[in-house]
Amino acid sequence: MSDFIGTKLTMNLGERSYDIIVKRGSLENLYQFARLDRRVAVVTDSGVPAQYAQMVADQCKDATIITVPQGEASKSFKILETVLRQMLDFGMGRGDLVVAVGGGVVGDLAGFAASIYMRGIDFINCPTTTLSMIDSSIGGKTAVDLGDTKNIVGAFWQPKLVIVDPDTLSTLPRRHFINGLAEAIKAGLLADPELFSIFEKEDVDDRIGDIICRSLRFKKSIVEQDETEQGMRKALNFGHTIGHGIEAVKGIKGRRTTGLFHGECVALGMLPMIESKALQKRVRGVYRRLGLPTRTAYDKEKVLAEMLHDKKAQDGQITIIKVPGLGCWRAETIPVEGLRPLLGMED
Repeated sequence: MSDFIGTKLTMNLGERSYDIIVKRGSLENLYQFARLDRRVAVVTDSGVPAQYAQMVADQCKDATIITVPQGEASKSFKILETVLRQMLDFGMGRGDLVVAVGGGVVGDLAGFAASIYMRGIDFINCPTTTLSMIDSSIGGKTAVDLGDTKNIVGAFWQPKLVIVDPDTLSTLPRRHFINGLAEAIKAGLLADPELFSIFEKEDVDDRIGDIICRSLRFKKSIVEQDETEQGMRKALNFGHTIGHGIEAVKGIKGRRTTGLFHGECVALGMLPMIESKALQKRVRGVYRRLGLPTRTAYDKEKVLAEMLHDKKAQDGQITIIKVPGLGCWRAETIPVEGLRPLLGMED
């Protein structure tokens, strides 16, 4: 990462616009970018090194740290209620602030809490994993799960600021680091052949700053054109229809301590949606190079059943994203039964 200095991007959404700062050391300098002279609830989880949330709290006039258990199971109504109660007990008002410090689970949970507390208060996202830095930290999608159905209850609630500090990746376990890169491969396949080339030919650790920025630029351009997913933003669901089905059946969640992470499931979900066999082969090569799975055994009927609960499925139809070649994509609406051949099941 020696060649990466830092970047400021701006999400242009009119009055909901905000800056995205990608810079080493930016977390300990949050005060330079945000107004912290108010009550601040710093939401984190037990898997995030405690010093990151403390680093934010130390810059605030009046802060409380709310720590939830690590893992997808924290995206639940039960945990959401505990976060909201702690915010209320802290005496937070409409002018106060929620800061998420952690991965996608923390960002989704804290953002949703901010969106519904007193009908919406300010929210800042400080992602500390590759997955959240590359993808979930921007765009304003906040949610919790309902049972095994992911992100089914939520709101569009844009942050006021996103701080991406690549230094926080130094404490991330290697598998988590690689897991997050699946969303960057997605961006490369959809719209950025140069980004995809980095994964094929270069050292991802050396280029992580550029990988993060290129991925964010791609997602930023999509969100600016389609903030609430009426059309183009559906492209970001590439790999997620099958991926969420696999994750519901084989993901690490609740009492399941073994299985696949979100990015690993998305990686598997992308493969059947790539129409070019030659490109599919190249993608498998990238997966092997990084250590992402190229296949897994799962109960296909169970995965299909989970996919039928997908919030993108309506009236027996579902819109899927296919990639005919590198750097291009198309949306296709098919009957949900049409998912069977994509899972390798009989028609």
